[in-house]
Amino acid sequence: MNGLLKYSFPICFSLLALFACENDGIDVDDIEVPAGFALSAGTATNFLTSSYAYDRSADWITGTYDKRFTRGDKLYDDIRTSSNGIGGGLGPVYAGYSCGSCHRNAGRTQPTLWSEGGSGSSGFSSMLVYISRKNGAFFQDYGRVLHDQAIYGVKPEGKLKVEYTYETFQFPDGETYELCKPNYSIYEWYADSIKPEDLFCTVRIPLRHVGMGQMMALDPTEIEALAAKSNYPEYGISGRCNYISERGVRSLGLSGNKAQHADLTVELGFSSDMGVTNSRYPEEICEGQVQVNQGSMMGLSYAQLDVSTEEMENVDLYMQSLSVPARRNVNNEQVIKGEQNFYKAKCHLCHVTTLHTKPRGSVLLNGSRLPWLGSQTIHPYSDFLLHDMGSEIMGVGLNDNYVSGLARGNEWRTTPLWGIGLQETVNGHTYFLHDGRARNYVEAIMWHGGEGEASKNLFKKMSKEDRDALVAFLKSL
Repeated sequence: MNGLLKYSFPICFSLLALFACENDGIDVDDIEVPAGFALSAGTATNFLTSSYAYDRSADWITGTYDKRFTRGDKLYDDIRTSSNGIGGGLGPVYAGYSCGSCHRNAGRTQPTLWSEGGSGSSGFSSMLVYISRKNGAFFQDYGRVLHDQAIYGVKPEGKLKVEYTYETFQFPDGETYELCKPNYSIYEWYADSIKPEDLFCTVRIPLRHVGMGQMMALDPTEIEALAAKSNYPEYGISGRCNYISERGVRSLGLSGNKAQHADLTVELGFSSDMGVTNSRYPEEICEGQVQVNQGSMMGLSYAQLDVSTEEMENVDLYMQSLSVPARRNVNNEQVIKGEQNFYKAKCHLCHVTTLHTKPRGSVLLNGSRLPWLGSQTIHPYSDFLLHDMGSEIMGVGLNDNYVSGLARGNEWRTTPLWGIGLQETVNGHTYFLHDGRARNYVEAIMWHGGEGEASKNLFKKMSKEDRDALVAFLKSL
């Protein structure tokens, strides 16, 4: 591919979309694609390869929406404090002190699991610690998330420690690889200690905030059609949808590691991750616990909500309006070979390459519409379905025993791969999977079990040259 290729995208919106757009200066007639790149998200594709590749608005963000985007970006990144008033409300317990603390540059801030062996000492850990009884019930004194950080003068709910068990394996050609299994334990419980034999503990490191708007604008009928089609007995693959009932409405689950949410959970993030009360979650996350009184003693007031619905919708707007990095090095011979191997290994049966968004785009949490996300052809490399990823029968599997909606402990939503090749550039690390146990692309592949077992074995049988090519393809996404 030489020079610039020009792709034309006729924009055909409904009358509602036209009304929404008419004062915002949107005039997207075509996109110029530099040599070596390919579109990932239609009109919301960017061609950055820097540390800001995840953190740039789509070109259709102008006018009023640009101002709101900037406000949402600021609220997303600004450090919250325990003071009352604007920018306050942090705590009494929390996991991160801003959205951006865990999602640096809209990516995945490096977790403290590897650097500090568990809970961080600098005010955040860039992870969430989920705990439950072995019968699936929550602990009355803790809830579903163990908050390992707290404002000054308040005791965290507990601290996480992780130790890794290392095991070396070998490809048929003799090359070795290592898998690291995390073993979690909790210490410094604020209340009575919970016996390890009564506890399930699972950890989540942040997701990349790439393509959030496109995900929210997905055509649900297409996802449900994929679920109906996702039956490949020769490879042991059979995906299914997760359905969520929230606010009295049953919806298709799309976001989260287990597709356990129907939206981007902005309100839940403010509440659970930062302890910031809002109209949907007006109570403190540690309501009824000693931390509430401790927070009062440190001057924290609970008389008002900490963030407004309008502010949260600006954050929702920011996240849904971020552009998606284009595919890179598409004419590189190794990348081309790697893409062929991606199909040979049947990775595409779950990491579906091409999907489409609804004609009218998406709706934000307070009712604003983003019609520019509508009628787009996108390449997320995911079917957004649940798949069994193995139950550690042979020592390798990803069952965490944590149920989310219809998703069982061994079921996970197919992770969208777009942007994955820039994670090291954006965030300085290549920790993958839900808890960061995989330290590179090869380990992430070799952790696949269950419905991913056949693809893993096909990859395993490839020559080193072919395995390296497949990894080079992943880095191009």
